[in-house]
Amino acid sequence: MSERAQPFVRTAIAPQRPAPVAATGVIGFVRTRLFNSPFNIMLTIVSALLLWFTIVPAVRFLLIDAVWHGADRNACLESTAGHPVGACWPFVQAKLGQFIYGFYPQDQRWRANLTFALGALLLLPLLIPRAPAKGLNAGLFFAAFPVVAFFLLRGGGLNGFAIHWLADLGTVLSNSFSDAGQRLNFSGDAAGGSWYGLPVAWIGKLLVGIGDLLSLLAWPFAGLRDAIDTSGRALWLDFAVTAAIVSLAVFLLSGGMRNGGRALLTSLAIFAGIAAVIRVMGLDRGGLPLVDTRLWGGLLVTLVVSITGIVASMPVGIALALGRRSAIPLIRIFSVAFIEFWRGVPLITVLFFATYMLPLFLPGDFTVDALVRVLVGTALFAGAYNAEVIRGGLQAVPRGQAEAANALGLSSWKTTGLIVMPQALRHVIPGLVNSFIALFKDTTLVLIIAIFDLLGQLRASFADPNWATPTTLFTGFAFAGLIYFTTCFAMSRYSLFAEHRLNAHRRT
Repeated sequence: MSERAQPFVRTAIAPQRPAPVAATGVIGFVRTRLFNSPFNIMLTIVSALLLWFTIVPAVRFLLIDAVWHGADRNACLESTAGHPVGACWPFVQAKLGQFIYGFYPQDQRWRANLTFALGALLLLPLLIPRAPAKGLNAGLFFAAFPVVAFFLLRGGGLNGFAIHWLADLGTVLSNSFSDAGQRLNFSGDAAGGSWYGLPVAWIGKLLVGIGDLLSLLAWPFAGLRDAIDTSGRALWLDFAVTAAIVSLAVFLLSGGMRNGGRALLTSLAIFAGIAAVIRVMGLDRGGLPLVDTRLWGGLLVTLVVSITGIVASMPVGIALALGRRSAIPLIRIFSVAFIEFWRGVPLITVLFFATYMLPLFLPGDFTVDALVRVLVGTALFAGAYNAEVIRGGLQAVPRGQAEAANALGLSSWKTTGLIVMPQALRHVIPGLVNSFIALFKDTTLVLIIAIFDLLGQLRASFADPNWATPTTLFTGFAFAGLIYFTTCFAMSRYSLFAEHRLNAHRRT
C-alpha cells in the first residue's frame, strides 16, 4: 500500500515574477496610452507630424543653421556663409543694449542695472516660503523700492517733503476749482445758460466756493512751507517737521504712554531709514542727472509698466470687489459703475485717453509725465478685471466662515482681512495669474502712444540697413518671443507651486 500524500506548506514568500514586457516600460506606455484605440492612434500620428513640421524646423533655424558670430549683415547672408542661413544672432548681440534699455544714456545704464539688481534681491526672498523677515521684506519691496527705483531711473532730487507737497497740492486744486468757477461765471453771465435746471453762474460760484475752501484748508501748510523756505536747509527742516508730526500722531493713536512706545520707535526708525536713503542718493543735493522718460525703452519699460500694473492693480481690485459686495448703496453703485466702465473699454483706448486727452482736463500749470499717465491707466484697467476675479473668490468662501469669526468676536474688518480674504485669494490664484500674464503681454500696446517697449525697440531696430537680411526679422521676433515665453512660463509654474502649497488640505 502506498503512503498517504503529505500536504506541503510554504514557509517563505514566493519570489516576484517580472512584469510582462508588453505592459511596462516604453512598450507598455505606447500600448496603453498612445495606440490603445483607433482614435488615439490617429491623434498620436497627427501630433507626431505636427511636432515634426514645427519643432524640427524651429530647432534648425534657431540652433543648427544659425549664425553666431559676425560684425555686420554680410555674416548672415547665404552667399557669404555658403549654406542655408538660420537665425542671425549677431544682430541680437549688436542691438542687445537697445532691446534692454531703449535710448537710455549709455553712461547712465548702471542705474537701470542697479534697479534690476535691487528688485531681484528684494523679490526672491518673497518667493521663497521659508525665507525669514517676510514683513520687513514686503515693506521694502512694495513701499521703499518704488521710490528708490524712481529716483534711480529718472534722477533729480528733493526740494521739500510732505509739508511742501501738501501745500502745493492744495494750491493747485484751489486754483483749478477757482479758475473753472470764474470761467463758468463769465459764460453764465454772458449767455444765461443752465445745466439740469441750475444756472451756470450758480455752478461757477459753487466751484469758486470749493476753491476758497481748499485754499483755507491748505493755508496752514502753505504758511508752514513759507516759513520753512526762509531757512537755509528747507528739505531737512521739512523732513524733521514731517517726522515729528507723523511720529506724534502714531504715538497718540497707538495708546500714548501705555502702548505707543513701540509704534513711536518704529516710526522714528522708518524716518531714519528715509533720511539715510536721501543722504546716500544725494537727493538733498540735486540727486542723479535727469533722464527723461521719453528716452526709456526696451525691456526696462516692459518691466516697469507690467510690474507697476500688477502690484498697483491688486489693492484696486480688492477694494472694488469688497465695494461691489458692500451693503452701502452708494459704494456698491460706484464700484459696479467703475468696474463695468473699465471692462467695457479697450486698453488701447485707455492708453490713448491717458496720453492725449487727460492733459486737456488738467490745469494749465499742472503736468503729469506721459509714462506716469500710462501706469495709472494700466493699473486702473487691470484692477477692474482683478475685482471680478476676486469677487468670484469671495463668493466661493462659505458663509459659515464669516459667521464663525463673528461668533469669536472679530470685527468686520478683521473677519475680512484675516478669515475671508485669504481664503478667497487662495481660491482664485489661477485667475489672478492669468490676468497678470495677460497684462505682461499687453504692455506691447504702449507702442501706439510712442512709448517703445521691448517689441517697439525690436521693430525700430529693423530699420537699420547694416543688419538688413532675410532672417533678421524672424530672429528678432524669436528673441522677443523667448523672453515673453520664459517670463510667462515662470509665472505660471510659480502659481502652480503656490496653489499646491496653499491648498495642502485638498491634496490627493
